[in-house]
Amino acid sequence: MVFQIDYTNLILIPMARLGALFLLFLGIIWIVYGVYEGRRRGSYKDRKVEDWDFKITRFLKALTYLGFVVGAIAIISGAAQLILNEPPIMTKSDFIGDHRNIFTAVLLIVLGLFTFLKPLNDLPIASIIGLAVATIAVIFISLMIPQEALEIIDVFIDYRIVLVIIFIIIFAVAALVIKFYIGGLMALSKVISWPPLAIGIAIFCFLQSFLLLTAGFSLL
Repeated sequence: MVFQIDYTNLILIPMARLGALFLLFLGIIWIVYGVYEGRRRGSYKDRKVEDWDFKITRFLKALTYLGFVVGAIAIISGAAQLILNEPPIMTKSDFIGDHRNIFTAVLLIVLGLFTFLKPLNDLPIASIIGLAVATIAVIFISLMIPQEALEIIDVFIDYRIVLVIIFIIIFAVAALVIKFYIGGLMALSKVISWPPLAIGIAIFCFLQSFLLLTAGFSLL
């Protein structure tokens, strides 16, 4: 039943046509990033607080998880626009027409990726990604295993215990692999954590989304 759903019409096309709205969400996330990062550093230009003195507050954790979600949605929206040739707005525009706007799609993908990578400088991202990978893998495995196989496994051991073991193994392997290859992404995360850059990104997102939502017009 899962594979019979028309994901293109039900999910991908609406997400593509909500691209301007997701761009607005990106702007909100980045303005909060910029203001919060400036206050946490003690300055909006210079770093007056070292990385090891940064405190991971509940607000930062909530903002991080929200950034992950918004970043992933923005990437999907931009990719859907490019692949399906859909516009980033629901209403028809004389400027954009009824087809994709490459500038908006690329902007969503790039800034969505930056939004997804931004928390690398703040949280133990290897563990978070490992947790996400393990969760998705276990859900996929549980959906794919036939009921007959589950009944056979259940004769010897509770199949839920098997899923827990698989989850732990995948989580450990994914976290270790990511930890080895994360150095370059950490450096990028520090660059995009600079408050003036974050605020500049937010202003650019606000401007582009405002033009799209009000006039159906793109900067480029």
